[in-house]
Amino acid sequence: MKTKTLKVRVKDKHAKQLNQMARSVNYVWNYINELSHRFIRERGRFLSGYDLQNYTKGAGKALGLNSATLQMIGHEYATRRKQFKKTKLNWRKSGGARRSLGWIPFRGDCAKLKNGQIFHNGHYLGVWDSYDLSHYTFKSGSFSEDARGRWYFNVVVTLLTERRKGTSSVGIDLGCKEAAVDSNGDGVIGRKYRALEQKLGIAQRAKNKGRVKAIHAKIKHRRQDALHKYSRKLVNENAAIFVGNVSSLKLVKTKMAKSVLDAGWGTLKTLLEYKCDHAGVVFQEINEAYSTQRCSYCQVIPDSSPKGRTALGIREWTCSECGAEHDRDINAARNILALGHERLGGGIPH
Repeated sequence: MKTKTLKVRVKDKHAKQLNQMARSVNYVWNYINELSHRFIRERGRFLSGYDLQNYTKGAGKALGLNSATLQMIGHEYATRRKQFKKTKLNWRKSGGARRSLGWIPFRGDCAKLKNGQIFHNGHYLGVWDSYDLSHYTFKSGSFSEDARGRWYFNVVVTLLTERRKGTSSVGIDLGCKEAAVDSNGDGVIGRKYRALEQKLGIAQRAKNKGRVKAIHAKIKHRRQDALHKYSRKLVNENAAIFVGNVSSLKLVKTKMAKSVLDAGWGTLKTLLEYKCDHAGVVFQEINEAYSTQRCSYCQVIPDSSPKGRTALGIREWTCSECGAEHDRDINAARNILALGHERLGGGIPH
């Protein structure tokens, strides 16, 4: 059994109601933020999520929130404070240019599907049910708002693990011009979202904030759609997937930041990791050092291979040792695949 988060959109007519609840959530968050900080400063003790319940008990009716939501806010606050190792977290802002996007947590037994609608806190909320939620038992979740003011219902459910029948293995090389290329020659094209760059620039110069948000959302959705389809195809067809360990966090600090962010390497790795986990497919990150320079046929680093940043424009090359002709990215993906097989053969756990 595995858990998975399902996300469906809430109909726009409920936005006003959800915004009011989100403001109350922000009020509670800020209250326990200040309370916790004072407690640490004056008594030298951290309040746990259970401790915070005693300070918010009974406030749900006045704030228009479910009592379980108050408890979950406290537990979430304690978790994030520990995660970021801070005595005080950022305020949640309900207005202004830097307004926090809406968030309303709930417990599994406090949200139910009735007559095709979500029943929560005494209200029926219509959703576009693309998953047929009646087939699932809700565990926990939240309502969340995106940058365009649209609301979503996110819920954790339990699924049976589906074992895939794929028997092949594949290596993946991550890049900028091509976001991802695998050892079979398939991949995801990078930089194609820049077709909307001119429209985005026009909207930004015109200070049309609504249009800017819409274009950003379109770019995001196109990228996610391409990465979801590609990762699903790989998981369905393979028993083992190996990907290079290139770090997007390091490269976003360089001149290649725009291309790196366009590619969405982190998103692809996350998608592959959880989909492989659900399907029982092996997933590993492999040290890709010299994978571009090494010939995937003779395993030698010849003088003719592309080396350094000055050779980034070389997309095809011929091995001076064995005469094999290579596509730069496919050759790197094949080397990553070979290294992945060596790790499995050596018994190194993934």
